[in-house]
Amino acid sequence: MSSRTEMTNGLDRRNFLRGAGGAVAATLLAGTAAEAAAQNLPKGGTPEPITHAGVKRALSDREKVARIASNSYPIRWIFKNRGNVGDKPTVDKMQAKYGSITMLDFPAFTKKTFEGVTKMDMWSSLFGDANDESQYVKSTIYGYDGKPRDITEFDPSKPNSRKWLERMAAKQKAEGVFCHHISNNAPRDICELDETKRRAGVEVAKKWLDGAAIIGAKSMRVNSGGPRIAPWPEPNETSYPKNPKIEEYLTKCIESFQEMAEYGAKLGVKVTLENHWGLTANPINIKIIVDEVNNPYCEASPDFCNWEHKYLLYHALADLAPYAHTTCHAKFWDRWENPDVQRNVRIMLNSGYEGVFALEYEDGPWDGIEGAQYLYREVMAAL
Repeated sequence: MSSRTEMTNGLDRRNFLRGAGGAVAATLLAGTAAEAAAQNLPKGGTPEPITHAGVKRALSDREKVARIASNSYPIRWIFKNRGNVGDKPTVDKMQAKYGSITMLDFPAFTKKTFEGVTKMDMWSSLFGDANDESQYVKSTIYGYDGKPRDITEFDPSKPNSRKWLERMAAKQKAEGVFCHHISNNAPRDICELDETKRRAGVEVAKKWLDGAAIIGAKSMRVNSGGPRIAPWPEPNETSYPKNPKIEEYLTKCIESFQEMAEYGAKLGVKVTLENHWGLTANPINIKIIVDEVNNPYCEASPDFCNWEHKYLLYHALADLAPYAHTTCHAKFWDRWENPDVQRNVRIMLNSGYEGVFALEYEDGPWDGIEGAQYLYREVMAAL
């Protein structure tokens, strides 16, 4: 079957409904209604319109849990790292409450904190042995304000880094909890117009894909790079706006993702695009890139809350959902007051999504661990 046929078959599933019925374990749902009332949060979610939907049997609790992944990002404060992560007061507060761990401890932490969960979404900034400088590279990045910032990042290609990855794989096997997805910030400049920078970004991604294969990841997010705010269209002599600049960035991004998808296919690791600012803040740009790349090893990994205005919160997710098959971020973020997690889960299911929901609490009334546990209950209820 051709790549185009496989992709089309995946997209044709958008009108397919997974049943939302079935009992949910009381231990998982205890406290959800009380928390919702206390925080003025949605209790049961709002109905999501369904048209031309099929029907599928309700999932068992075991099947529901199999579709959930823990996420290291919302609990980043308790990880030992090389100083890139978290403000000191928050780190001190969280570690005083929960202690500290390393990524090697994350499989056991997942098993203890999220009953039955056997999958993990691992954030790239928490990889490696923080005490072994040989595993890291230093670089300078520029923030949204244009100011430079020096950072230290894990380099999967270094000899001691490979040994660490092999240890991580052994830990996963021992605990029965495995890496499903890597949320990666390390590859940069993927759509950069400067060819030298773009090539360097793709090479970093390839090193990470090699590392992802060692620990058995099914997919890895790669950010598009480029301007944090996508170029705006400008009027021309016809008085109708054109946007040649965004075409240039999209062309470079498509070229990069084609190469990364071909490389990932050899390793069995997909590359994904998340709605993560810049080019990918607009879901149509992600759809363009995935369609143009036309490789089953390139797809979307939607995030429930990474949008630029409130009307995208549900409508843009519905547009992006058919392009996702492996991973999405089930996020709560009070940036949008009280986002309806269950409605977002149903949007994914109604589009035929059969992948994993990673519990990525961003910010709100709880700390990172409490927020992730809230998401666990909400996703289970919606499944």
